[in-house]
Amino acid sequence: MNLIINNMKWIILVSGVLTCTMLYAVISPQAALLTTFGETLAGPLADMVVRSWGALIVLMGIMLIYAAYKPMYRQLVLTVAGISKLFFISLILAYGYGQHAMLTVLFDGFMVLIYFSYLITVRGGESDKS
Repeated sequence: MNLIINNMKWIILVSGVLTCTMLYAVISPQAALLTTFGETLAGPLADMVVRSWGALIVLMGIMLIYAAYKPMYRQLVLTVAGISKLFFISLILAYGYGQHAMLTVLFDGFMVLIYFSYLITVRGGESDKS
């Protein structure tokens, strides 16, 4: 567990930067949908919703990057990011898009495990040195 605690700044930083790559959905919503889910949605409303979704994901990535440098916010940010990623994974699997979004499911699932391992450890009394 010390490995996670001692490297949490870098883990969160990499996770945040990779999460920010969803800026792609803001710039090119149809291409992002096709890449992520293997399908697209039609119309201006679909573009607006996908762009909004992408922007929220980018904001989550920015929060993760901020928490990498501000340990006092890590517990809150990791809790919110972990729940968000867990909810997204659940939706992908529930609606049968796991085969198209497998990389996202694996990465986000791994990050959720790390986030919650960190949170349990820190709440259990081990200090964060980063």
